[in-house]
Amino acid sequence: MKFLVAIIVTAVLFFSNKITAQENVSITATVVNVTSDEGKVSFALFDKENFRIKSLQSVLSEIKEGKSMVSFTDIPSGEYAIICFHDKNENNKMDFATNGMPLENYGASNNVMNFGPPKYEDAKFVVADKNVSLEIRF
Repeated sequence: MKFLVAIIVTAVLFFSNKITAQENVSITATVVNVTSDEGKVSFALFDKENFRIKSLQSVLSEIKEGKSMVSFTDIPSGEYAIICFHDKNENNKMDFATNGMPLENYGASNNVMNFGPPKYEDAKFVVADKNVSLEIRF
């Protein structure tokens, strides 16, 4: 009987550790070509449903030697996209010219740059059971 209880307890601990590990996956995103160390880089994590509407997590990061890095933590398995921009004047928004062209550099996961705002299908990536590391270029 004690042996059976030990097996059950071990199985419960094993499976609960697996669940915890999957819930604690992180995404590390690094912009590698910021043009100056002035200001900050603003990163936003999205899923398909809320892409460019409301981020799941947002993080501001300092710039050191043209690089800026953030981590999004406790990410469940799924499909996501990241958009970021260089908030050079630190007004917490992306600035645009009167003709609609961006005045600040921006990028998205997968580094697909088309005319117009990033598209979810171009920027999406999958999070499974391992940490994800991405390099983004403006």
